[in-house]
Amino acid sequence: MAVVTLGLPFFTHCTRANMSDDSGLIELLSQNLEYFRAKPVNIPKITILLDHGYHPDKIATVLQTLYPRILTKIRFQLAPKPTKTEKAVLGKTGFVPVATRWVIERSNAWMERCKSLVKNFERTLAHATSKLNLCFIRLMLKRLAQA
Repeated sequence: MAVVTLGLPFFTHCTRANMSDDSGLIELLSQNLEYFRAKPVNIPKITILLDHGYHPDKIATVLQTLYPRILTKIRFQLAPKPTKTEKAVLGKTGFVPVATRWVIERSNAWMERCKSLVKNFERTLAHATSKLNLCFIRLMLKRLAQA
């Protein structure tokens, strides 16, 4: 799932469990290449924030074969990872949350509140993606109704 800084979905895509994160991101972006083709170059690049499990160089190479100008419209950035000395200064050990990562974590928490997504009984990936989209549509409508 790709989300905007507010945590709402930008693109959604479900993959098989045995697929790597890199391959899943490549599928997600390649399914939405028309969006990137239509995006003007003079608008600032979209920053795709990745954790350290991704390989941005590999992803960029594959995406450039699909659409050579894509790197004029997007850029990849690895999420900051606190060093041991930074943790020591803060007086913390082990896991230390990174503010930029909590955007997607918050979205995942909202998604888990949808009872239809608690158990995965879907037979197809398309159906699972549709259920995910319906979950966020419900969330956005609920927020609009409160405003």
